[in-house]
Order: sequence, then structure tokens, then C-alpha cells
Amino acid sequence: MTVTVHSLLVANRGEIACRIFRTCRALGIATVAVYSDADAGALHVREADTAVRLPGAAPADTYLRGDLVVAAALAAGADAVHPGYGFLSENADFAAAVLDAGLRWIGPPVKAIELMASKTRAKELMAAAGVPLLAPVDPAAATAEDLPLLLKAAAGGGGRGMRIVRELGDLPGELAAARAEARSAFGDGEVFAEPYVERGRHVEVQVMADEHGGVWALGTRDCSLQRRHQKVIEEAPAPGLPDGLRGRLHEAAVAAARAVGYRGAGTVEFLVAPGGRPYFLEMNTRLQVEHPVTEEVFGLDLVALQLRIAEGEPLPAAAPPAPAGHAVEARLYAEDPARDWQPQTGALLSLDVPEEPGVRLDTGYAGGDTIGVHYDPMIAKVIARAPSRAEAVRLLARALERARIHGPVTNRDLLVRSLRHPDFVGGRLDTGFYDRHLAELTGVVDAASARLAATAAAVAEAARGAGAGGVARFGAWRNLPSRPQTRGYRSEPDGGEHEIAYRSARDGLSVADDGVRVVAAAPDRVTLETDGVTRTFRVTLHDTKAYVDTASGAYTFTALPRFTDPAGRAEPGSLLAPMPGTVVRLADGLAEGAAVVAGQPLIWLEAMKMEHRVLAPASGTLTALHAAPGLQVEVGALLAVVTDPAEEQPA
Repeated sequence: MTVTVHSLLVANRGEIACRIFRTCRALGIATVAVYSDADAGALHVREADTAVRLPGAAPADTYLRGDLVVAAALAAGADAVHPGYGFLSENADFAAAVLDAGLRWIGPPVKAIELMASKTRAKELMAAAGVPLLAPVDPAAATAEDLPLLLKAAAGGGGRGMRIVRELGDLPGELAAARAEARSAFGDGEVFAEPYVERGRHVEVQVMADEHGGVWALGTRDCSLQRRHQKVIEEAPAPGLPDGLRGRLHEAAVAAARAVGYRGAGTVEFLVAPGGRPYFLEMNTRLQVEHPVTEEVFGLDLVALQLRIAEGEPLPAAAPPAPAGHAVEARLYAEDPARDWQPQTGALLSLDVPEEPGVRLDTGYAGGDTIGVHYDPMIAKVIARAPSRAEAVRLLARALERARIHGPVTNRDLLVRSLRHPDFVGGRLDTGFYDRHLAELTGVVDAASARLAATAAAVAEAARGAGAGGVARFGAWRNLPSRPQTRGYRSEPDGGEHEIAYRSARDGLSVADDGVRVVAAAPDRVTLETDGVTRTFRVTLHDTKAYVDTASGAYTFTALPRFTDPAGRAEPGSLLAPMPGTVVRLADGLAEGAAVVAGQPLIWLEAMKMEHRVLAPASGTLTALHAAPGLQVEVGALLAVVTDPAEEQPA
């Protein structure tokens, strides 16, 4: 029976809500957004035809309240609900509640969600269907021969509740930690163990199924580049797979979909061992974050297909269209990879990705929005499509390099360097990529280029207080040579410092650096010449920040004060919150008077859907403890103090 959808509520936020709205507009479907108090001014709210408030800010009080979301759909007159990804997208009870309310569910049958909700049950089902998988290991009976092990939350996803165990003595502690994180994230502390495959590839197959027996396997995607078991760069098709292996993955994915009576969009994920043997990991009963690369290669709109299938229509043909070209996606996060991937918050002053043929931007933010503490730190997905993999990778790296992104620290530079790394370019991909290469990918700083960019920032600031062309205004020029003025900058996030000396004279601005000539100077654009090469810098000045964008990269500087504020110094041994968040747990037995060792994890903070460890800054005695589970803290809050015993002795 065909049912037409006229108004759709998206039970989600951010990028995926905006992406679904885009398809709805193209199909003539009215859109309804839901939003928390923290998202009242968010882009997905601005883009929707109607919006319904969910009081509160925390996900547990808003986007995870299925009863409130269903009530919102009914109040707004929607006749269908799309869950997006994350939040309630794989919650069978929510899907059932949507259907019980007389609404159309844009997703798979409730039974299929239930069967795949537990990874342990899903593996049993896949084994019966003949899908290859890794044999589970009983943690209580594990031996040294079983190592390394991967602990995984049975109801999990997104890397939550996952731990790699390489030493048998670490197993009890890691098992307890995985259970605690799984219980906190999913309300279910069930954890299982399986062999950890070193240098395995994460390869997945997009499936699309209708209620008439049609099932498509839409190629492969490689999602091996991950941090904390969460994907960073994805591409389609997965490079370097033999045709035989690709065929086996397609067959296994179709078998998995048929085994659960699947309908709609889903993804079957595999781990491919170095020898080429595939193992079933899980089936995600929803749209994936990385679905755009499949859309670009197959020329399809997967959201439109989801809607048509939910309306009762069959797939357009018995077989999917032939793929063409290659697509690569990079997830742009507000985080600092060099500092343990710490999420960043604050005002996103500018988000401007070049509009080039073959480049696509999916985002839930615009310049002027604020990145808050309650949700995932992903700002956008940037996708590039080209006839070949090499061209797509080059196009994506260049688009990211030229993007103007002002505000919190992001992983943009890491993405560019990753895309240009010899192993990535050569298709030598596995899930340990960042474990091996993170230091070199975050430590690449061209000091000469950074100093030239800092020079442009100083010249722009000087031009702001000068006349046209950088010539000093009346009263500032002298007939006698004057001492140069100086401006100091700290490069973000690496911390390098630059002191730039410049002069303002009758013929304009000049800098003291040998070989650098100011060709043109304005508050927003500076042209410098070095060694006969002319370079133009776009400069954006905002409070104490200077954002400098060039043709070959971007730089962020903080203007250094002339004098150091003594109030900004923290006492030695202080543990400060690196970000705003919630204390979720303390190290076992942690109390005032306890002996701690430098680098020992003491406190776990949860911020933006990730857990972060706060480490002991030195060995000594815990002389103060201000943290407790459930405590919400701001960035810079004092959590604890560790005192060196030697410093406690009188002089």
C-alpha cells in the first residue's frame, strides 16, 4: 500500500537534519525540526518549516526522549518521522512508538532493529546465515594466547565502550571501564570480547531494501582512518579490494539484510584482515554518517530512496545503477588532535569552503553559530568526487586547505596532511593509521611560513590604524627615523611565538625582517614579497585573534600582551579541567592523601559524546580533590592538586 508523506519530522539535529531537509525541499515535503534549549538558534531550526522545542539541554532530556519527539510530531502535524543517525535511530521502542502513534517510520521494521540492536545476538544470526565473523572470546577464560582482545559494548556504537587489551593483567580493569562507559552511554553494560585484528581494514557495504523483496548492495566504503574507533576519513569504493573479495562482501551484506527482513537504508560493516579475509562486525540499521560518498559514486539520493521505500514504492530497478568515479569524505571536527583529540567549543566565526565542481559540503553550522558542549564536535563533512581516486583525494585536500574556518581549533590541518600522507595516497589503509602517524601529522609546522603569516597579521593590524595603503595618518609620521614598533603573536594550537617589528613611514609600512617587502597593506588583505615571490594573505582580526588564510594553508594567532597577567598562572601540580564537561568517574581508591604517579589517569570527563582522561601532572600525594562523579565543570576548573613530597619539606 502506497502512502504519501507530506510533512516529515527529523528526530535529530545538526548536519543530518539539514541534509534530510534538503531532500525534503526537493521532493516538496514540509519539514519539522525538534530542538533543545542549547540548539534554539541552530541551523537545522532555521532551515525547517516548523520547529518544536524540547525543554532542556542534555541529550537525555531532549533528543533521547522518544515520548517528547512523538508528541512534537503530532503537535506539528507531521505524518512521518526520520531518525537520522545516532540518538534514537536504532531504538526499537522509539520506532514502535512512532508507528503506534499512526506516523510513518522512515526506517527498517521494528523486528529488524531488535535483531541487530545487540551485537552478540546479531553475530549469532549472521553465523546462522553463513556470514563470516570473528569467534567471541569469554573474558573469564581468556589466556595470553587470545591477546590482543577488543572489548565492545553489545548495545554500542560510535566507539563508545570499546577497549583494546594487550596485557592479560589489564583485562579486569579494562572490562570494568568498558562496562561503565557502555552503561553510561547506552543504558546497557553488556560487553563482549573478540580477537583484535592488527592492521585490519574497516570496510562496509551500503544496502537498500524494499518491502517487495528487492535488495541492493551499493558498493563498498573504506572507513579505516579512525580516532578512538570513530571514523575520520571515508571513501567509496574501498580501494585495492580484489573483485572476488568485493563480491563476497556484497553477497554477505545482502544475506544479512534478507536474514532480518530488512527494509530501507542500512550498512553491513566488516573487518578485513591483512590476508584479505573478511569478518562481520555489525549491521547499522540506519543511514550512516558517510553515506554521501556512496551517493556521489552511484548518483543517488539515499534519503529520497528511504522516503520512497517508506511510502511503499519498490526500488527503481532490480539492480542498482553502475558506479562511476571515486568519492572521499573528511569529517571536520572542532577538536585538537595534538592534545588527545580534545573537543573545542566557542563561536564559529566563519565556515567558508570553496564552491568548486566536485566539492560538496554537508554541515549543521554557519558562520556566527556557536559550538556548544552538549553534542558531537563534528562541524561538517566535506566530500570530493572525481573520475579517479587520486583526483578525488587531491581535490578534497585542496578544498580543505583553502577553506576559511575561524573560531575553535579544528582537525583541518590533520585532514589535509592525512590525505597527502604516502600511506593514504598509496591506499595502504588500516585502523592503526593514526596510532602510527599522529605525531608526524600533528607536528608538521613550517616555521618560515608561520612567521610570514604572523608578519601579515602585524601589518594588517598596523594598517587598521593607518591611512589608505598603510600610510600613517596625520600626526604619526616623523621626519627622523623612529624605533620600530613590535607585535607579538602565539601560533595556535602549536604555541610557537613570533615577534614582528615594523615601521610606518611616509611611503607606507615596512617590516624589519630581511628579504620581506610589504607590497600592499589593508586591514583585511596584505601582500608580501619574499625572494621575488609575491604572496597575498587574507587577514581577519577578531578581538585578540588574527586569522590568516593563504593559498597554501591557514594560521591562527593570539596577540600576546605586553605584560604577563600573574592571575593567569596556575599553581604547580594543579589538575585543571581541559574542557567543560561532566565528571563521570574517578580512579579506583582516589582520595585525598593517596599516592599518585605522573601520567596516571585520575579523573574521567565526558564532553561532546567522548570521554577524556585527566592525568596526574607529577608523582606525589593528592592533597586536594574537588571532583566527584556527576559534577559539571567549566574549562579551567580546579579538579585536584598533586604535591611533590619533596616540596612539602621545610626549606
